[in-house]
Amino acid sequence: MNLSTLGFSTYFEEQMIEFKKQAKLVNCVPARVTLEHKHSYRVLAEEGEWLATVAGHFAYASLAREDFPAVGDWVLVEKMPGEEKAIIHQLFERKSVFSRKVAGLEIQEQIVASNVDIVLLVMSLNADFNIRRLERYLVAAWDSGAKPIVVLTKADLCEDISSMIREVESVAFGVDIFVTSALSGEGLADIQALFTEGVTGALLGSSGAGKSTLTNVLSGEELMKVSNIREDDAKGRHTTTHRELIVLPGGGCLIDTPGMRELQLWNQSDSLSSSFQDIEALAETCRYRDCTHQKEPHCAVQQAITDGVLEQSRLQSYFKLQRELAFIERKTNAQAKLDQQRKWKQIAKGEKKGKK
Repeated sequence: MNLSTLGFSTYFEEQMIEFKKQAKLVNCVPARVTLEHKHSYRVLAEEGEWLATVAGHFAYASLAREDFPAVGDWVLVEKMPGEEKAIIHQLFERKSVFSRKVAGLEIQEQIVASNVDIVLLVMSLNADFNIRRLERYLVAAWDSGAKPIVVLTKADLCEDISSMIREVESVAFGVDIFVTSALSGEGLADIQALFTEGVTGALLGSSGAGKSTLTNVLSGEELMKVSNIREDDAKGRHTTTHRELIVLPGGGCLIDTPGMRELQLWNQSDSLSSSFQDIEALAETCRYRDCTHQKEPHCAVQQAITDGVLEQSRLQSYFKLQRELAFIERKTNAQAKLDQQRKWKQIAKGEKKGKK
């Protein structure tokens, strides 16, 4: 397996030079994480594919979930002699990372995919089409450092594709939009052309959007089971149950992910401006700098709604995401303080033991 095919670019080669200066890493080779099962991993290197676990020193120094490897990560591994197993000693710095808040009440980051060049935001053109959900995905995609691309699937089930595209264009500024149909083959060759050698893409979307079908088309074989959608509400069942990196026959890599009907954002406040450029631009022309765009006089945002230029539902979506991100920021700041306190307690305990 050629490392450049796997996406080992100059960005990682420069880190490799620094790693090799450390004596303990001399016998290590770079590998990419293709599968994760709790703290057990499947990694792919030039020499082969191995099952891997993190070294003791690695686990000790890792305080949070994001400190551990995720699918798409590059790691330095040491192969165990005579075994198809390896030990992970070092995690390369990520060049991009698509994150979300873990499900439930817990305030923690979950890395969906890392070191991705393009994020394919997949949404079907049936009754499951949801522009508000796409806004949420776009915020996270812009924040990841990868290039977002919208893929509209199941074109054969849509009678007015042009109006759907216009609706997507109204929220996805400067983002390429592809229309596809697995039934007719429309647009599939255009998606395949995106995956040149060394390019890594991630498929993100809700269940039943057509991600597994796209994976099968791009891989040239039936890698993923495909489920039919429910007739009554056009919603799909979870087909992909785990994240996995697949090496494509035409070059490049693809990370397929389980369907996410509700993507909970993770500390992406800086990217809200990228996704809501229209509202941010209007806000600059409000009379008052601290305008909340609700009941203030001479509010350009509210005037745009009155004039029919801006939809009220889009502004409400903007407010909702603002509140959500503010809540996450407050909680993560509090958590960071606690983590720092625990870290210094650990160091203090270690120093006391050393004196004894």
